[in-house]
Amino acid sequence: MKTVVVAAMAACGMGAALAQSTPSKVELWGVVDAAVRHTTNEGADKSGLTKMIGGGMSQSRFGINVEEDLGGGSKAIAHLEHRFNADTGMKDTTAPFFQLAYVGLQGPYGRLTMGRQWNVLFDVVTSTYASFPYSPYMDAYKPELGMAAGARTSNALKYTLATPDRKWVGTLQYSFGEKNNTKPVQDFAFRADQLGAYGINANTYVFHPVTGAATGAHGAIQTAILNNADQVGTTPLKQTVEDVGMGAMKTFGGFLRYSANGLSLGAGALRTKLPGGSNLDAYTLGGSYRTGPWYFNAGYGLNKFKPVGTGNTAGSYVNYLTDRQILNKMWSGQTNGGFYGGYFENGADKRQMFKVGFGYQATKQLNLGAHFFRAKQSGSSDGGDNGNANFMVVAADYAFSKRTDAYAAIDYTKVSGGDRLVIDRISKAKTRTGITVGLRHRF
Repeated sequence: MKTVVVAAMAACGMGAALAQSTPSKVELWGVVDAAVRHTTNEGADKSGLTKMIGGGMSQSRFGINVEEDLGGGSKAIAHLEHRFNADTGMKDTTAPFFQLAYVGLQGPYGRLTMGRQWNVLFDVVTSTYASFPYSPYMDAYKPELGMAAGARTSNALKYTLATPDRKWVGTLQYSFGEKNNTKPVQDFAFRADQLGAYGINANTYVFHPVTGAATGAHGAIQTAILNNADQVGTTPLKQTVEDVGMGAMKTFGGFLRYSANGLSLGAGALRTKLPGGSNLDAYTLGGSYRTGPWYFNAGYGLNKFKPVGTGNTAGSYVNYLTDRQILNKMWSGQTNGGFYGGYFENGADKRQMFKVGFGYQATKQLNLGAHFFRAKQSGSSDGGDNGNANFMVVAADYAFSKRTDAYAAIDYTKVSGGDRLVIDRISKAKTRTGITVGLRHRF
Protein backbone atom coordinates (compact mmCIF):
# COMPACT_ATOMS: atom_id res chain seq x y z
CA MET A 1 0.00 0.00 0.00
CA LYS A 2 2.87 2.34 0.76
CA THR A 3 4.18 1.88 -2.78
CA VAL A 4 0.80 2.90 -4.19
CA VAL A 5 0.78 6.04 -2.02
CA VAL A 6 4.28 6.99 -3.18
CA ALA A 7 3.26 6.57 -6.82
CA ALA A 8 0.13 8.67 -6.31
CA MET A 9 2.10 11.47 -4.60
CA ALA A 10 4.63 11.48 -7.43
CA ALA A 11 1.84 11.72 -9.99
CA CYS A 12 0.47 14.74 -8.14
CA GLY A 13 3.85 16.47 -8.11
CA MET A 14 4.67 15.66 -4.47
CA GLY A 15 7.37 13.07 -5.19
CA ALA A 16 10.38 15.41 -5.28
CA ALA A 17 10.42 16.23 -1.57
CA LEU A 18 9.79 12.59 -0.63
CA ALA A 19 12.59 11.39 -2.90
CA GLN A 20 15.11 13.53 -1.02
CA SER A 21 14.41 11.60 2.18
CA THR A 22 14.16 8.10 0.67
CA PRO A 23 17.56 6.33 0.67
CA SER A 24 18.43 4.78 -2.68
CA LYS A 25 21.53 3.29 -4.28
CA VAL A 26 22.59 2.93 -7.91
CA GLU A 27 25.66 0.80 -8.56
CA LEU A 28 27.56 0.41 -11.83
CA TRP A 29 29.73 -2.70 -11.93
CA GLY A 30 31.43 -4.90 -14.48
CA VAL A 31 33.95 -7.54 -15.52
CA VAL A 32 36.41 -7.30 -18.43
CA ASP A 33 38.02 -10.62 -19.31
CA ALA A 34 40.15 -11.57 -22.32
CA ALA A 35 42.16 -14.71 -23.01
CA VAL A 36 44.12 -16.59 -25.64
CA ARG A 37 42.75 -20.10 -26.21
CA HIS A 38 44.11 -22.95 -28.29
CA THR A 39 42.00 -26.00 -29.13
CA THR A 40 42.90 -29.15 -31.02
CA ASN A 41 40.79 -30.97 -33.63
CA GLU A 42 39.10 -27.82 -34.91
CA GLY A 43 37.79 -27.42 -38.46
CA ALA A 44 37.14 -29.93 -41.20
CA ASP A 45 40.87 -30.78 -41.39
CA LYS A 46 41.19 -31.01 -37.57
CA SER A 47 44.19 -28.66 -37.71
CA GLY A 48 43.42 -26.89 -34.45
CA LEU A 49 42.70 -23.24 -33.71
CA THR A 50 44.38 -20.49 -31.69
CA LYS A 51 42.38 -17.35 -31.05
CA MET A 52 41.65 -14.57 -28.60
CA ILE A 53 38.34 -14.94 -26.79
CA GLY A 54 36.30 -12.28 -25.00
CA GLY A 55 35.94 -14.26 -21.80
CA GLY A 56 38.02 -17.11 -20.45
CA MET A 57 37.25 -17.34 -16.75
CA SER A 58 34.26 -14.94 -16.86
CA GLN A 59 32.16 -13.53 -19.65
CA SER A 60 32.83 -9.81 -19.98
CA ARG A 61 29.86 -7.74 -18.86
CA PHE A 62 28.67 -4.60 -17.15
CA GLY A 63 25.54 -3.99 -15.17
CA ILE A 64 23.48 -1.65 -13.06
CA ASN A 65 22.02 -2.55 -9.66
CA VAL A 66 19.37 -0.31 -8.13
CA GLU A 67 17.99 -0.43 -4.59
CA GLU A 68 15.47 1.88 -2.93
CA ASP A 69 14.60 1.68 0.76
CA LEU A 70 10.82 1.53 1.14
CA GLY A 71 10.90 1.36 4.92
CA GLY A 72 9.75 -1.40 7.25
CA GLY A 73 12.57 -3.68 6.12
CA SER A 74 11.41 -3.59 2.48
CA LYS A 75 13.16 -2.33 -0.64
CA ALA A 76 12.64 -2.07 -4.37
CA ILE A 77 15.32 -3.58 -6.61
CA ALA A 78 16.23 -3.55 -10.30
CA HIS A 79 19.01 -5.24 -12.22
CA LEU A 80 20.33 -4.81 -15.79
CA GLU A 81 23.24 -6.80 -17.22
CA HIS A 82 24.80 -6.53 -20.68
CA ARG A 83 27.35 -9.10 -21.86
CA PHE A 84 29.92 -8.52 -24.58
CA ASN A 85 33.07 -9.99 -26.11
CA ALA A 86 36.14 -8.11 -24.90
CA ASP A 87 38.21 -9.29 -27.88
CA THR A 88 36.00 -7.43 -30.38
CA GLY A 89 33.90 -5.10 -28.24
CA MET A 90 30.80 -6.62 -29.83
CA LYS A 91 27.85 -8.20 -28.08
CA ASP A 92 27.03 -11.85 -28.56
CA THR A 93 24.99 -11.88 -31.79
CA THR A 94 22.78 -14.74 -30.56
CA ALA A 95 21.89 -13.08 -27.24
CA PRO A 96 19.67 -10.13 -26.29
CA PHE A 97 21.33 -6.81 -25.45
CA PHE A 98 20.46 -7.28 -21.78
CA GLN A 99 21.07 -10.90 -20.80
CA LEU A 100 19.43 -10.14 -17.47
CA ALA A 101 16.78 -7.49 -16.87
CA TYR A 102 14.42 -7.63 -13.92
CA VAL A 103 12.66 -5.52 -11.28
CA GLY A 104 11.27 -6.59 -7.93
CA LEU A 105 10.42 -6.11 -4.28
CA GLN A 106 12.23 -7.60 -1.28
CA GLY A 107 11.03 -7.61 2.30
CA PRO A 108 10.33 -9.65 5.43
CA TYR A 109 8.18 -12.09 3.47
CA GLY A 110 10.62 -12.84 0.69
CA ARG A 111 11.69 -11.50 -2.67
CA LEU A 112 9.60 -11.26 -5.85
CA THR A 113 11.27 -10.43 -9.17
CA MET A 114 9.94 -10.10 -12.73
CA GLY A 115 11.79 -10.12 -16.06
CA ARG A 116 14.63 -12.03 -17.73
CA GLN A 117 16.49 -13.89 -14.97
CA TRP A 118 18.73 -16.82 -14.14
CA ASN A 119 16.63 -19.95 -13.88
CA VAL A 120 16.38 -22.08 -10.72
CA LEU A 121 18.77 -24.77 -12.03
CA PHE A 122 21.54 -22.22 -12.52
CA ASP A 123 20.73 -20.62 -9.16
CA VAL A 124 21.04 -23.78 -7.08
CA VAL A 125 24.23 -25.07 -8.74
CA THR A 126 25.95 -21.68 -8.63
CA SER A 127 25.10 -21.03 -4.98
CA THR A 128 25.62 -24.59 -3.70
CA TYR A 129 28.08 -26.76 -5.69
CA ALA A 130 29.66 -24.70 -8.47
CA SER A 131 32.95 -25.87 -9.97
CA PHE A 132 35.33 -23.35 -8.39
CA PRO A 133 35.01 -21.34 -5.15
CA TYR A 134 36.62 -18.15 -6.52
CA SER A 135 34.73 -18.11 -9.85
CA PRO A 136 31.65 -20.35 -10.17
CA TYR A 137 32.57 -21.57 -13.66
CA MET A 138 35.27 -21.21 -16.25
CA ASP A 139 33.36 -19.39 -18.98
CA ALA A 140 35.32 -20.96 -21.85
CA TYR A 141 34.62 -24.47 -20.57
CA LYS A 142 31.66 -25.25 -18.34
CA PRO A 143 30.03 -28.57 -19.30
CA GLU A 144 27.41 -28.37 -16.53
CA LEU A 145 25.80 -25.35 -18.22
CA GLY A 146 24.57 -27.66 -20.97
CA MET A 147 22.29 -29.28 -18.37
CA ALA A 148 20.74 -25.98 -17.19
CA ALA A 149 17.95 -25.60 -19.81
CA GLY A 150 19.46 -22.42 -21.21
CA ALA A 151 20.41 -21.00 -17.76
CA ARG A 152 18.30 -17.86 -18.27
CA THR A 153 14.54 -17.47 -18.67
CA SER A 154 12.56 -14.61 -20.22
CA ASN A 155 9.14 -13.43 -18.99
CA ALA A 156 9.88 -15.00 -15.60
CA LEU A 157 8.39 -14.58 -12.14
CA LYS A 158 10.58 -15.74 -9.25
CA TYR A 159 9.72 -15.83 -5.57
CA THR A 160 12.47 -16.52 -3.01
CA LEU A 161 12.04 -17.10 0.71
CA ALA A 162 14.87 -17.62 3.21
CA THR A 163 15.25 -18.08 6.94
CA PRO A 164 16.85 -15.08 8.75
CA ASP A 165 20.18 -16.92 9.02
CA ARG A 166 19.87 -18.09 5.39
CA LYS A 167 20.46 -21.71 6.35
CA TRP A 168 17.42 -22.53 4.24
CA VAL A 169 16.66 -20.83 0.91
CA GLY A 170 13.87 -21.79 -1.49
CA THR A 171 12.79 -20.35 -4.83
CA LEU A 172 9.83 -20.92 -7.15
CA GLN A 173 9.88 -19.93 -10.83
CA TYR A 174 7.17 -19.51 -13.44
CA SER A 175 7.50 -17.98 -16.89
CA PHE A 176 4.90 -17.19 -19.53
CA GLY A 177 5.11 -18.93 -22.90
CA GLU A 178 3.20 -16.15 -24.68
CA LYS A 179 3.88 -17.64 -28.15
CA ASN A 180 4.80 -14.13 -29.24
CA ASN A 181 7.96 -15.17 -31.06
CA THR A 182 7.03 -18.51 -32.63
CA LYS A 183 4.89 -17.30 -35.54
CA PRO A 184 7.90 -16.78 -37.89
CA VAL A 185 8.79 -20.46 -37.45
CA GLN A 186 5.27 -21.51 -38.36
CA ASP A 187 5.19 -19.13 -41.33
CA PHE A 188 8.50 -20.45 -42.58
CA ALA A 189 7.17 -24.01 -42.60
CA PHE A 190 4.70 -23.07 -45.31
CA ARG A 191 6.70 -20.60 -47.42
CA ALA A 192 6.85 -21.93 -50.97
CA ASP A 193 10.05 -19.99 -51.74
CA GLN A 194 11.84 -21.87 -48.95
CA LEU A 195 10.39 -25.38 -48.78
CA GLY A 196 9.64 -25.37 -52.49
CA ALA A 197 13.34 -25.71 -53.15
CA TYR A 198 13.13 -29.11 -51.49
CA GLY A 199 10.06 -30.27 -53.40
CA ILE A 200 7.63 -29.67 -50.52
CA ASN A 201 4.27 -28.07 -51.22
CA ALA A 202 2.51 -26.01 -48.53
CA ASN A 203 -0.17 -28.69 -48.32
CA THR A 204 2.21 -31.65 -48.35
CA TYR A 205 0.96 -34.58 -46.32
CA VAL A 206 3.94 -36.13 -44.57
CA PHE A 207 3.86 -39.64 -43.14
CA HIS A 208 6.19 -40.94 -40.48
CA PRO A 209 9.19 -42.67 -42.12
CA VAL A 210 8.38 -46.03 -40.49
CA THR A 211 5.33 -46.31 -42.76
CA GLY A 212 7.57 -46.11 -45.80
CA ALA A 213 4.95 -44.04 -47.60
CA ALA A 214 6.59 -40.62 -47.66
CA THR A 215 10.15 -40.96 -46.48
CA GLY A 216 11.31 -38.64 -49.23
CA ALA A 217 9.23 -35.73 -47.96
CA HIS A 218 10.54 -36.20 -44.44
CA GLY A 219 14.06 -36.40 -45.77
CA ALA A 220 13.59 -33.20 -47.76
CA ILE A 221 12.44 -31.32 -44.65
CA GLN A 222 15.36 -32.75 -42.72
CA THR A 223 17.74 -31.50 -45.40
CA ALA A 224 16.16 -28.05 -45.26
CA ILE A 225 16.47 -27.89 -41.47
CA LEU A 226 20.05 -29.12 -41.44
CA ASN A 227 21.14 -26.69 -44.16
CA ASN A 228 19.56 -23.83 -42.29
CA ALA A 229 21.15 -24.95 -39.02
CA ASP A 230 24.63 -25.14 -40.48
CA GLN A 231 24.62 -21.69 -42.13
CA VAL A 232 24.68 -19.32 -39.19
CA GLY A 233 22.64 -16.19 -39.77
CA THR A 234 22.04 -16.79 -43.48
CA THR A 235 18.54 -18.25 -43.45
CA PRO A 236 15.21 -17.29 -41.85
CA LEU A 237 14.70 -20.54 -39.93
CA LYS A 238 18.14 -20.37 -38.30
CA GLN A 239 17.44 -16.88 -36.96
CA THR A 240 13.91 -17.64 -35.82
CA VAL A 241 15.08 -20.74 -33.95
CA GLU A 242 17.67 -18.60 -32.15
CA ASP A 243 15.01 -16.01 -31.34
CA VAL A 244 12.64 -18.67 -30.01
CA GLY A 245 15.40 -20.40 -28.09
CA MET A 246 16.23 -17.28 -26.10
CA GLY A 247 12.66 -15.97 -25.98
CA ALA A 248 9.26 -16.91 -24.62
CA MET A 249 8.99 -20.44 -23.28
CA LYS A 250 6.69 -21.56 -20.49
CA THR A 251 8.57 -22.87 -17.44
CA PHE A 252 7.75 -23.98 -13.91
CA GLY A 253 10.16 -25.13 -11.23
CA GLY A 254 11.98 -24.47 -8.01
CA PHE A 255 14.94 -25.25 -5.79
CA LEU A 256 15.75 -25.74 -2.11
CA ARG A 257 19.15 -25.18 -0.49
CA TYR A 258 20.60 -25.80 2.98
CA SER A 259 23.90 -24.28 4.10
CA ALA A 260 25.65 -24.27 7.49
CA ASN A 261 29.12 -24.89 8.98
CA GLY A 262 30.81 -25.16 5.60
CA LEU A 263 28.31 -27.70 4.24
CA SER A 264 25.87 -26.82 1.46
CA LEU A 265 23.24 -29.14 -0.06
CA GLY A 266 20.70 -28.33 -2.76
CA ALA A 267 18.29 -29.70 -5.35
CA GLY A 268 16.22 -28.17 -8.14
CA ALA A 269 13.76 -29.09 -10.88
CA LEU A 270 12.46 -27.23 -13.93
CA ARG A 271 9.99 -28.08 -16.69
CA THR A 272 10.34 -26.14 -19.95
CA LYS A 273 7.58 -26.17 -22.57
CA LEU A 274 9.28 -25.78 -25.95
CA PRO A 275 7.41 -23.78 -28.63
CA GLY A 276 6.68 -26.76 -30.88
CA GLY A 277 4.94 -28.61 -28.05
CA SER A 278 7.75 -30.75 -26.60
CA ASN A 279 8.69 -30.74 -22.90
CA LEU A 280 12.14 -30.69 -21.33
CA ASP A 281 12.29 -31.85 -17.70
CA ALA A 282 15.54 -31.03 -15.90
CA TYR A 283 16.68 -32.00 -12.40
CA THR A 284 19.82 -31.41 -10.37
CA LEU A 285 21.11 -32.15 -6.88
CA GLY A 286 24.46 -31.90 -5.16
CA GLY A 287 26.53 -30.36 -2.42
CA SER A 288 29.83 -28.87 -1.37
CA TYR A 289 32.02 -28.64 1.72
CA ARG A 290 34.54 -25.96 2.70
CA THR A 291 37.19 -26.51 5.33
CA GLY A 292 40.22 -24.27 5.68
CA PRO A 293 41.79 -23.78 2.25
CA TRP A 294 39.89 -26.73 0.74
CA TYR A 295 36.66 -26.80 -1.25
CA PHE A 296 35.02 -30.06 -2.37
CA ASN A 297 31.91 -30.42 -4.49
CA ALA A 298 29.84 -33.06 -6.28
CA GLY A 299 26.60 -32.99 -8.23
CA TYR A 300 24.22 -34.76 -10.58
CA GLY A 301 22.05 -33.49 -13.40
CA LEU A 302 19.34 -35.09 -15.54
CA ASN A 303 17.63 -33.79 -18.69
CA LYS A 304 14.66 -35.70 -20.12
CA PHE A 305 13.32 -34.57 -23.51
CA LYS A 306 9.68 -35.50 -24.13
CA PRO A 307 9.13 -34.71 -27.81
CA VAL A 308 5.87 -33.72 -29.41
CA GLY A 309 4.69 -36.18 -32.06
CA THR A 310 6.23 -35.76 -35.49
CA GLY A 311 2.73 -35.65 -36.92
CA ASN A 312 1.68 -36.23 -40.49
CA THR A 313 1.95 -32.74 -41.98
CA ALA A 314 4.89 -30.57 -42.94
CA GLY A 315 3.97 -28.03 -40.25
CA SER A 316 3.83 -30.55 -37.40
CA TYR A 317 7.12 -32.09 -38.45
CA VAL A 318 8.85 -28.69 -38.59
CA ASN A 319 7.52 -28.00 -35.06
CA TYR A 320 9.17 -31.20 -33.87
CA LEU A 321 12.47 -30.43 -35.59
CA THR A 322 12.43 -26.85 -34.26
CA ASP A 323 12.20 -28.19 -30.70
CA ARG A 324 15.06 -30.55 -31.50
CA GLN A 325 17.20 -27.64 -32.65
CA ILE A 326 16.46 -25.64 -29.50
CA LEU A 327 17.41 -28.69 -27.41
CA ASN A 328 20.69 -28.98 -29.31
CA LYS A 329 21.34 -25.28 -28.76
CA MET A 330 21.06 -25.94 -25.01
CA TRP A 331 23.07 -29.19 -25.08
CA SER A 332 25.92 -28.44 -27.47
CA GLY A 333 28.64 -25.83 -28.03
CA GLN A 334 32.19 -25.67 -26.74
CA THR A 335 31.24 -23.35 -23.88
CA ASN A 336 28.95 -26.11 -22.63
CA GLY A 337 31.53 -28.84 -23.09
CA GLY A 338 29.72 -29.83 -26.27
CA PHE A 339 28.27 -32.75 -28.24
CA TYR A 340 24.98 -33.12 -30.05
CA GLY A 341 21.78 -34.81 -29.01
CA GLY A 342 20.56 -35.62 -32.52
CA TYR A 343 18.25 -33.79 -34.89
CA PHE A 344 15.57 -36.26 -35.91
CA GLU A 345 13.21 -38.97 -34.62
CA ASN A 346 16.11 -41.24 -33.72
CA GLY A 347 17.90 -38.57 -31.70
CA ALA A 348 18.70 -38.99 -27.99
CA ASP A 349 16.09 -37.94 -25.46
CA LYS A 350 17.96 -38.33 -22.16
CA ARG A 351 21.20 -36.93 -20.80
CA GLN A 352 22.74 -37.44 -17.36
CA MET A 353 25.84 -35.87 -15.85
CA PHE A 354 27.87 -36.56 -12.71
CA LYS A 355 30.39 -33.97 -11.56
CA VAL A 356 33.06 -33.93 -8.85
CA GLY A 357 35.85 -31.49 -8.10
CA PHE A 358 37.91 -29.59 -5.61
CA GLY A 359 39.54 -26.23 -5.03
CA TYR A 360 42.59 -25.37 -2.94
CA GLN A 361 43.80 -21.93 -1.88
CA ALA A 362 47.55 -22.56 -1.93
CA THR A 363 48.42 -18.99 -0.88
CA LYS A 364 46.54 -15.78 -0.27
CA GLN A 365 46.90 -15.01 -3.97
CA LEU A 366 46.96 -18.43 -5.67
CA ASN A 367 43.90 -20.65 -6.11
CA LEU A 368 44.01 -24.09 -7.73
CA GLY A 369 41.12 -26.24 -8.88
CA ALA A 370 40.24 -29.38 -10.83
CA HIS A 371 36.96 -30.81 -12.03
CA PHE A 372 35.74 -33.99 -13.72
CA PHE A 373 32.39 -34.52 -15.46
CA ARG A 374 30.93 -37.76 -16.78
CA ALA A 375 27.93 -37.54 -19.09
CA LYS A 376 25.76 -40.29 -20.55
CA GLN A 377 23.35 -39.79 -23.45
CA SER A 378 20.63 -42.29 -24.36
CA GLY A 379 17.27 -42.75 -26.06
CA SER A 380 18.47 -42.75 -29.67
CA SER A 381 16.38 -45.42 -31.38
CA ASP A 382 19.15 -46.55 -33.73
CA GLY A 383 21.99 -45.90 -31.26
CA GLY A 384 23.67 -43.30 -33.43
CA ASP A 385 23.41 -40.54 -30.82
CA ASN A 386 23.89 -42.69 -27.72
CA GLY A 387 27.14 -42.68 -25.81
CA ASN A 388 29.30 -41.13 -23.13
CA ALA A 389 31.37 -38.00 -22.67
CA ASN A 390 34.22 -37.24 -20.27
CA PHE A 391 35.18 -33.66 -19.46
CA MET A 392 38.20 -32.63 -17.38
CA VAL A 393 39.56 -29.20 -16.47
CA VAL A 394 42.44 -28.04 -14.26
CA ALA A 395 42.79 -24.33 -13.51
CA ALA A 396 45.05 -21.94 -11.59
CA ASP A 397 44.15 -18.36 -10.70
CA TYR A 398 46.59 -15.74 -9.36
CA ALA A 399 45.21 -12.54 -7.81
CA PHE A 400 47.35 -9.43 -8.25
CA SER A 401 44.77 -7.53 -6.20
CA LYS A 402 41.13 -7.78 -5.13
CA ARG A 403 40.07 -6.71 -8.62
CA THR A 404 42.68 -8.06 -11.06
CA ASP A 405 43.75 -11.65 -11.59
CA ALA A 406 45.43 -13.86 -14.19
CA TYR A 407 44.56 -17.48 -14.87
CA ALA A 408 45.58 -20.55 -16.85
CA ALA A 409 43.59 -23.72 -17.53
CA ILE A 410 43.82 -26.98 -19.45
CA ASP A 411 40.69 -28.89 -20.44
CA TYR A 412 40.06 -32.17 -22.22
CA THR A 413 36.92 -33.61 -23.84
CA LYS A 414 36.34 -37.13 -25.11
CA VAL A 415 33.10 -38.57 -26.49
CA SER A 416 32.48 -42.20 -27.41
CA GLY A 417 29.58 -44.26 -28.65
CA GLY A 418 27.32 -43.82 -31.67
CA ASP A 419 28.56 -42.67 -35.07
CA ARG A 420 26.71 -39.34 -34.80
CA LEU A 421 28.00 -38.54 -31.30
CA VAL A 422 30.59 -35.86 -32.05
CA ILE A 423 31.86 -32.67 -30.41
CA ASP A 424 30.83 -30.55 -33.38
CA ARG A 425 29.38 -31.18 -36.81
CA ILE A 426 32.20 -29.52 -38.76
CA SER A 427 35.22 -31.40 -37.42
CA LYS A 428 33.27 -34.50 -36.32
CA ALA A 429 35.96 -34.79 -33.65
CA LYS A 430 35.70 -37.26 -30.78
CA THR A 431 38.43 -35.67 -28.65
CA ARG A 432 39.61 -32.12 -28.00
CA THR A 433 42.17 -30.43 -25.76
CA GLY A 434 41.98 -26.76 -24.83
CA ILE A 435 44.58 -24.44 -23.28
CA THR A 436 43.46 -21.04 -22.00
CA VAL A 437 45.53 -18.17 -20.55
CA GLY A 438 43.87 -14.89 -19.66
CA LEU A 439 43.52 -11.73 -17.60
CA ARG A 440 40.44 -10.46 -15.76
CA HIS A 441 39.56 -7.17 -14.09
CA ARG A 442 36.46 -6.52 -12.00
CA PHE A 443 35.14 -3.07 -11.11
